[in-house]
Amino acid sequence: MTSSSSREVIVEADGGSRGNPGPAGYGAVVLDPVTGETLAEAAEYIGVATNNVAEYKGLVAGLKAARDLFPDCTVHVRMDSKLVVEQMSGRWKIKHPDMKPLAAEAGRIFPAGRVRYEWIPRERNKHADRLANEAMDAGKQGRRWEPSASTAALDASAARNAATPPPSGPPGDATAGAARARAALGSAAGARTAGATGSATAPGSDEGLFAAAFATEEALSASGDFEAEAAHPTTAPSVASAPAATPPAASAPDASAPVASGAPVPVVSASQGWSNGPDMGAPATFVLLRHGETALTPEKRFSGSGGSDPELSAAGLRQAEAVAAALAARGTIQEIVSSPLTRCRQTAAAVAARLGLDVRVEQGLRETDFGAWEGLTFGEVRERHPEDLDAWLSSPKAAPTGGGESFATVARRVAATRDRLAAAYAGRTVLLVSHVTPIKTLVRLALGAPPESLFRMELSAASISAVAYYADGNASVRLLNDTSHLR
Repeated sequence: MTSSSSREVIVEADGGSRGNPGPAGYGAVVLDPVTGETLAEAAEYIGVATNNVAEYKGLVAGLKAARDLFPDCTVHVRMDSKLVVEQMSGRWKIKHPDMKPLAAEAGRIFPAGRVRYEWIPRERNKHADRLANEAMDAGKQGRRWEPSASTAALDASAARNAATPPPSGPPGDATAGAARARAALGSAAGARTAGATGSATAPGSDEGLFAAAFATEEALSASGDFEAEAAHPTTAPSVASAPAATPPAASAPDASAPVASGAPVPVVSASQGWSNGPDMGAPATFVLLRHGETALTPEKRFSGSGGSDPELSAAGLRQAEAVAAALAARGTIQEIVSSPLTRCRQTAAAVAARLGLDVRVEQGLRETDFGAWEGLTFGEVRERHPEDLDAWLSSPKAAPTGGGESFATVARRVAATRDRLAAAYAGRTVLLVSHVTPIKTLVRLALGAPPESLFRMELSAASISAVAYYADGNASVRLLNDTSHLR
């Protein structure tokens, strides 16, 4: 059992006022960060007050509930109030006289350094929002909010399940991952555009710049051209001078985040634009091809480097021929490198036969060793090894049951392979035929994304992705999960 001194809990809090000021109430919930289980709820009607006062009272109630459960825990506070989050994080001054004592009270509940704050969109704060509304409804009827009558936990659970279903298979095997990601981005943008007070996103705000940048990236990616003759962005543009459709300046990298050896490091300059960097020459372009289907693929079974090494199925052979024809028509592949596993070598051979090229085998491109999970479905692993699966989903350092490879181990292997191949094939376009985890890892490292992003990418059988690597160590993701050749 985890001791309270090493335990972290999540506090989500919210407050509302019907009139601002007007009849007001707050809600707060304490959650287990691993399971999402509701550990405690608090809500109260507070009479006539402003939105901000109600939000602060919700924060105070949530922190007190966490302290009552685990006096020595650390707390991750998540709120949709930018004002409260920024003020409690010390980045904004507290000027309003009604909020100063509430902020001071919140700051005394736990010692400094034991609470961290995160802003989340309103759509992700439904549990606390529902509690606040229940409290205001009870106050309107002249009664107190009662936990036994609350449906907030059920409502929030249903909303989470509808919005983001739990993984149903190995990473990359979910069939609707891309659609869910787009829906989530759309919901977040809508939440930023119209919050509880109905205020629109301010022109020039971070949210507005992000939306413009996302729209620009959508337009660029629609072409699917991983050989596009685009200028290499060695430096980020200045936000102050950026036009509406220009991506915002990159933020400074988190010094505490682990970075694989040889991983690209963003270069930030307030004065230089996209076109001011030095000419790095032609990049090493990796066209990343996931192998075609095997008998295990449609059943969503774990199939790594420690299993039966299955061959391509009839469907997989057809996919390999289709992608070979598409790459031959494009005419840009100069080299082919393949994972040693049979399904990749068969896919690579189909392409090589069309292009008249040899295939080099690279051990570093093999799939993860899934240990005792090889050949099992996600559900079967959940039944047989629930604790190991939870640990694996929660930490990149956790390995599958029976001595398989962790995501951290695979990332080190793939990063070393990337560095060797990028140096060997500088200025050339190389087809790498590999698997879900190595390909996603290459994309993740190129983007500087966290390990959990592996679960948020779609990567279909026989899909094409592409990353370009420049002489200065920077990388550019040019394509992800293109399956147009299979239609």
